[in-house]
Amino acid sequence: MKRSEINAIIQSADAFIRAQGFYLPPFAYWKPQDWQQKGNEVREIVENALGWDITDFGIGEFSKFGLFLFTLRNGSPENLASRTGKLYAEKIMVVEDGQTTPLHFHWHKMEDIINRGGGKLKLRLYPASANEDLVRTGEVHFSVDGSRHRIDAGEVVTLEPGESITLEQHCYHEFWGDGRVLVGEVSMVNDDNHDNRFFQSIGRFPTIVEDEAPLYLLVSDYDKYYQKKVV
Repeated sequence: MKRSEINAIIQSADAFIRAQGFYLPPFAYWKPQDWQQKGNEVREIVENALGWDITDFGIGEFSKFGLFLFTLRNGSPENLASRTGKLYAEKIMVVEDGQTTPLHFHWHKMEDIINRGGGKLKLRLYPASANEDLVRTGEVHFSVDGSRHRIDAGEVVTLEPGESITLEQHCYHEFWGDGRVLVGEVSMVNDDNHDNRFFQSIGRFPTIVEDEAPLYLLVSDYDKYYQKKVV
């Protein structure tokens, strides 16, 4: 992806988020030069990958296969291992009309996906087999706002604004927007480096062509602009 495309996506998504009555924290708007002045006080942001996150899944067609995310809070795998500290995460996402996040599941993370406003969010669900393949027959069990449901594998669940779905581990899901949708995620600790099992072999973070300066840093930019201080 070109940096100019990423900058434009951030500006458009930020305006949409605000229009839905949701606001990002102040660190969202730190410029690259601001990050170069930061010290150990922001290590939680960097180490737990809080902030802007845009991906085309390595496919190169963001409008068809892509996702805008901002991670608001997150713990670490070490927190999960010790059962101390932050054991949870929260994201806000913008899903464009017809834009798909490809089929995947999580080995460890259980999550609620929430339609926070805009259009309808569509999700297609499959169970995963013991060898991590799609189970194309049988049922998928899940809950919507505390009410248990079941559907046939491969069927589509529609979330209206205000509705949320709880997905357990090893549940393959893909989702897309029917209209532009503001989507929330509340989950256990999020670990994008080790806890995403995509059905097809695709990338999680984009390759960036630097055709202009970053408006704001993506989580994948922190290593370049932020140098943590030795305590």
